Amino acid sequence: MIRALTVQPGLVNSIELEYVPPPPNSDGALLVRARALGICGTDRAIVAGDYGWAPPGHRRLILGHESLGEVEAAPGASGFSRGDIIVGIVRRPDPMPCSACAVGEWDMCRNGLYTERGIKQRNGYGAERFRLEPEFAVKVDRSLGILGVLLEPTSVVAKAWDQVEQIGRRTHWWPRTVLVTGAGPIGLLAALLGKQRGFDIHVFDREEAGTKPMLVRELGGTYHVGDLGTLKPDIVMECTGAGSVVLEVIRRVAPDGIVCLTGVSSGGHKIKFDIGDLNREVVLENGLVFGSVNANRRHYQLAGSALADSNKDWLGQLITRRVPLSRWREALKRRTDDIKVVIDFTT
Repeated sequence: MIRALTVQPGLVNSIELEYVPPPPNSDGALLVRARALGICGTDRAIVAGDYGWAPPGHRRLILGHESLGEVEAAPGASGFSRGDIIVGIVRRPDPMPCSACAVGEWDMCRNGLYTERGIKQRNGYGAERFRLEPEFAVKVDRSLGILGVLLEPTSVVAKAWDQVEQIGRRTHWWPRTVLVTGAGPIGLLAALLGKQRGFDIHVFDREEAGTKPMLVRELGGTYHVGDLGTLKPDIVMECTGAGSVVLEVIRRVAPDGIVCLTGVSSGGHKIKFDIGDLNREVVLENGLVFGSVNANRRHYQLAGSALADSNKDWLGQLITRRVPLSRWREALKRRTDDIKVVIDFTT
């Protein structure tokens, strides 16, 4: 038996650390010992009973999709060896499959029949050991250490940047200024990848002092609280999901600009605005607004390269708390100074 964090989706605060059977061989040929698990808003939504689906025929779901593990056993032809440090890809293509899933772009699934580790109908990585299919495992640069747990959230912004660049080819476009709204892990990682591309980075958040403004300054960016002044960014990476912020950045973006929405709104918040006025602005200035979520294998590989090329001291400051598995409840409680909270399976 192994320890695992399990939850009954749809039931508020049903999460428990319990003993479960070892992962079945049907989960994949790689046997992996967990080293770390990142906690994000999706995990907290599942714990709150707002989201998530258990595997078919089961009431409970093993939580966790931001993984980091060490291979304990691997078939000879798998491309992996004992001791490899890996991250598991979250999404699996639908069984039909749709046209996107059929070519490895399961992040763009068209019929919604995909499954996801730790979220939708597949057990996650929040267990002392898990199994993984080699084709859904990504090797991590050993020099990253526990920072490898940032690979999954970085894959999300790697996809967002990839999409922005593809869309930008619609015209002769030379963007210079990027606005990132939200200085959580997704926002700061989006800023990092923007800086690696040579852009002038601006980050907007509500925290007036502390780690977040410091990290933006260390990155060489400009941190904003409350007022963006006359800033007209060419690219916006919206990472808050706050309706008022979404509306503001759509109106603020420069002509031919692109707004990428990565934050998921909670809903229920009404904002009065003139949709006709907004439509006129977007149309007359050739604006483009799109949403982006999840990632495929190529984006994980792009994320791995971005992290390997990053300043490790800067990256290390994104992980503001490392909580041992025995004190897992602490990881789910938000603190005002949190950026990324990680459950450490090695202590």
